[in-house]
Amino acid sequence: MSDARIRTLIVDDEPLALRRLRALLADEADIEIVGEAANGTEAVRAIAGERPDLVFLDVQMPGLDGFDVLRATASIHQPFVVFVTAHDEHAIRAFEVQAVDYVLKPVIETRFREAVRRAITRLRGESTADIARQMAQFLERVAPAPARSGRIAVKRDGRVNFVRIEDIDWVEAEGDLVRVHAGKDAHTIRETMAQIEAKLPPERFMRVHRSIIVNTERVREVQPWFKGDYVLIMHDGTKLRSGRTYRQSVQALIG
Repeated sequence: MSDARIRTLIVDDEPLALRRLRALLADEADIEIVGEAANGTEAVRAIAGERPDLVFLDVQMPGLDGFDVLRATASIHQPFVVFVTAHDEHAIRAFEVQAVDYVLKPVIETRFREAVRRAITRLRGESTADIARQMAQFLERVAPAPARSGRIAVKRDGRVNFVRIEDIDWVEAEGDLVRVHAGKDAHTIRETMAQIEAKLPPERFMRVHRSIIVNTERVREVQPWFKGDYVLIMHDGTKLRSGRTYRQSVQALIG
């Protein structure tokens, strides 16, 4: 990598922690903050859309944790990673490999500056392929992501039916519920969008609106709409409009 500024993403589900990282990085002349994410799903979307060189990544987040994020984006883009974690010293041993660095919470400025300098040196001294290879080896060492169930339970009239995840076309928010569309059937589930999103594999499902998650394999066409938004046409002809906040997700989908 050249001496250009390091394009950096910061990820943390705690607003105060996110603010702390932002303030510390603002003093780093070699760093350019290109985005922030408050959860794992946003992080996957930001890594795919922004292609950052460096990510400061919270480990413990609801839904997708830091490891889930890296597994979901491994085939898309591989940045250098500095984990920001509250793990104790015993758990930290898993991070002590060349592919990553780590900073313990609460973040101490001197240790943080050290991690920044180390990351910049690595990024300017190694190839992207080297970093990607080392990260793949690191992910093999840490515990695998918890297996997601291949189906979702739907309770209705005292019965419990199951919908296979691979059959889901798209999901929409419906008040305090979600409506799961699978072929000609639609099922209402008493869960939040965040809860249902955590059950869906991020390599296949993408949130394109605060109220809509789509199975990307069921998207037949993407058409530009007003003010940079998009209309996604599903395989059955259903038209779904994206939201401004999720514009980068759709752009990543269409390459």
